[in-house]
Amino acid sequence: MNLHKRFMVQFFMQLFLLSLIFLIGMLAVWAVIGFNISADEIQNDLAQADSSYFINRIEIENDKRVLNGKLEELAESQNGWLILLDAKGSVLDSFNEPEALPAQFEVSDFADSLWGSSAEQHEFTYWEIEFLDEDPLLLLYGKNNIAEEILAVALQAIDWQQENLNLSPEARDKLEKENAWMQLLSPEGEVLDSYGKAGRDATYTMQQLGELHEENQSIASSTNMESELTVVSGIEKLPSTAWETTFSNQNLFLFALISLILLAGGTFWYARKFGAPLQVMMQWIENLGNGQYKQPTNDKNTSLITNNKGKIKRKYRLYKDLVRTLEQLTATLKLHENQQKTLERTREDWISGLSHDLKTPLSSISGYAQMLESHDYEWSAQETREFASIMNEKSSYMMELLEELTLTFRLKNQALPLTKEQLDVNEFIRRIVIGFINDPTNQEQRFTFVAAPKSIRANIDPKWFQRIIDNLIANAVKYNPKGTEIKITVSTIEQHLFVVLIEDDGKGMETEILDKLFDRYYRGTNMHETSTGTGLGLAITKQLVQLHDGSIHIDSVPGKGTTVRVIVPV
Repeated sequence: MNLHKRFMVQFFMQLFLLSLIFLIGMLAVWAVIGFNISADEIQNDLAQADSSYFINRIEIENDKRVLNGKLEELAESQNGWLILLDAKGSVLDSFNEPEALPAQFEVSDFADSLWGSSAEQHEFTYWEIEFLDEDPLLLLYGKNNIAEEILAVALQAIDWQQENLNLSPEARDKLEKENAWMQLLSPEGEVLDSYGKAGRDATYTMQQLGELHEENQSIASSTNMESELTVVSGIEKLPSTAWETTFSNQNLFLFALISLILLAGGTFWYARKFGAPLQVMMQWIENLGNGQYKQPTNDKNTSLITNNKGKIKRKYRLYKDLVRTLEQLTATLKLHENQQKTLERTREDWISGLSHDLKTPLSSISGYAQMLESHDYEWSAQETREFASIMNEKSSYMMELLEELTLTFRLKNQALPLTKEQLDVNEFIRRIVIGFINDPTNQEQRFTFVAAPKSIRANIDPKWFQRIIDNLIANAVKYNPKGTEIKITVSTIEQHLFVVLIEDDGKGMETEILDKLFDRYYRGTNMHETSTGTGLGLAITKQLVQLHDGSIHIDSVPGKGTTVRVIVPV
């Protein structure tokens, strides 16, 4: 997975998680608000509770279910009473009951409590309470219908003919004490007279009359048959303070403070997760710019990015691709730095050797020139020719050295065009080998040439390809002891490539020398030994092979010999 996809997955997961946390938080807030509102409503009217509210408020005492004290206190504060029955109607417990209760409730007793004549003066609610591994219980809650009581007091003084409530002081006191109201309505729903703050001011519709039951804690009404007027009395529900309590200034401040802390914590976490690794990466890049080719480290000189096992630490795994790229860049820059140092060191060694190589022939030429110039001695013609021959040999060597320098830089700058011709490779290589065999200086070496079974026709530049083969055979002659067998073999690979194999059974080379053999300015021999090498021959050879779209490879075993393989397209 690349960096782009890894970021997409990371942000998707985090946004999904944040959305889930936000949703859970909102649900929790609404649950708390709902719980507070429900609890507030129950404190004002126990009839608003559901059956689950009573499970923890009915206890076991002497192996029998009973009402706990807090539930009894709540019922008493609302002028109500409680009766707890088992599934068979037996009274398990009761509180503040208005009259003596039978030990056993029959179905008719229960129905009469709910819908009988007493139901007009009382309000009843019941719940079925279920416990694990127990039969369900019935809890009956009742309280006086205060609105009926107020209405009963007021009916004695109402002036139906004058359409006036004409409330007595006793009725007014009771209305104010219970925070109740009373209205006199015409048959059309028009409000003729009113007392109290609730209710409506003008005219009722049938729908609005139905809504009064929901808007009030208790309500009662009575109609005078002669005047057809209706008196309505109600006790206003106490407004819930849960909403105001939940969203009080103190709670809002606390909520804002918690939100700010969470925002600051989230910001710090994001900055640490995404910013801190990037800061380390920038430090790494800055180190590379300053020539420090290594990962950033702490005070203990251990890597900030990888652990002791070399694995990327968890906080940096998101940037794994970037870390790998920087590791490769660091390794490459470090390798180039080492190569540059090696090249500089090799160049200095080469310049030192080259200066020696140039100084030696120049000294010879200068010495013989001074001898010829001297008036102290008359040289014979034979001696003069010998001096001239030596001076010519030394100057030729210097010329060759300068030509190689020129050639290697032309190759480096791709300024050496090839003039290719279609030649018979077998015959071309054979003539080169014959040239070495006929050279008197090579009489003590043994040469073997093995031609390809079939004729090979290839497009090569005869001048520069001969330079390749000459350099390779000359090196086999030059750096091996006398009596070394040098074998040159020509073959093909699937008729698309031809191979020139140059093998010897000489002294071979160490791996250290073999790895640097094609480097410019490198000499495979000891610099303190006498050598006429320029350090450019094999570098030039490799460049000429590559110019022919070919490849060259050398294998060598110390004490057993060297094998050079040149592969070129046909």
